[in-house]
Formats: sequence, structure tokens, C-alpha cells
Amino acid sequence: MTDSNDWRVTITPADPAHVEQAQGTFSRQEVAEDVHRLLGRGIAVSVGDSQIFLYAGTEIAAREAERVARDVLTQHGVHAEYTLHRWHPIEEEWEDPAVAMPQTEAEREAEHQRLEDAETAESLATGVAQWEVRVEFPSRREADALADKLRSEGRAVIRRWRFLVIGTNNEDDAQELAEVIRQEAPPDATVRAEHSGARLPFIPF
Repeated sequence: MTDSNDWRVTITPADPAHVEQAQGTFSRQEVAEDVHRLLGRGIAVSVGDSQIFLYAGTEIAAREAERVARDVLTQHGVHAEYTLHRWHPIEEEWEDPAVAMPQTEAEREAEHQRLEDAETAESLATGVAQWEVRVEFPSRREADALADKLRSEGRAVIRRWRFLVIGTNNEDDAQELAEVIRQEAPPDATVRAEHSGARLPFIPF
């Protein structure tokens, strides 16, 4: 059994009136038990507002889960659309299985660079940072000091009491800036890089 859930089947009922019925069917314990029994491996079931998601560790398990789901819903008179996706660890999103995964280190580096370039282009096109570094300081004075320093370097900074949010163009920029801040910040400061949640201006370099 694998702990990964890199494959996902999305089930979208054809008739909106059947959404609740389909969700109720897959929420019942006996259905999950039936899936486990038929597959002999872990299948995670997630119910959304208008869809059902089945997560599996392999393509074989995902396709078998789709087959079981079709049988279960058909028995309940529910017709639906089924789509299969695979998690792309570099893109960090669900992709069609036909999209080739990078196999060599050079291919992975090229794919990563393509993603970084795309994020930077999005930042420049929208004027909004795609990534950010969040910093929590022990005191407001320390937050003020770093905010002033970063602004003098041309960085876009938001300060809220003891917290700083600094916009960056892409993940690599965010990770590099986070590492620089960790070297300069007090040991008890918290520093992390993540996708942007604030509408910060881009950094033009």
C-alpha cells in the first residue's frame, strides 16, 4: 500500500439534481469498504460542493476506482463525467496523464525554470507578486528595522505589527530571500516562503 495520492479521479454528475444523491452514496461507509475490498489498497474519497474526488497512489488503482465508482453510481441511477489527473510535483497542480513528466535531472531543471519564468511573467503582466515571504518577529521594533531595510532595497513590503509580508516574482526568489532574512533575523523569528496571498506589487529584477 502506498501513502501517496498522486492520482485523482474527478466525478461530476451530469444532472445537478443528482449531485447530493451521488455525494450521499460515496459518503456511506459501505461504499468505501467496497472500494477497499475490490482494490486491495487505499482509496481516499473527498466530497466537494458539486463533485466527488477519488485519490489513489497509482494509475492502475485510480482507473479501477473509476470503474468501481461508475458501477456504484450507475446502480443508483446517477450518470456522471469522469476525468483522470496526475499530480505534477514541479507544476504543483493536477495535469492530464498525457502530459509527460520530466525523467532526467536536466529535464526537471528545465521544467522548473519554465515554471519560474511563467510565474515571473505573470507578476510582470498583472503587477501582483506570485510568491511572498512571511516573517514574524518577537518585537515590533525588529519588524520595523527589517521593513525599512528591505524597502530601501526596492522590495515591496507590508508590515502588520510584528509581521512582514514581502512580495517576490517566483518561488526561487522567495526561497532565496527567505534564506537571506533567516541569516539576518533573530533566531526566534519565523520565516517562510509561500504562494502569495496578498496583492503585493511585483519586484522588477
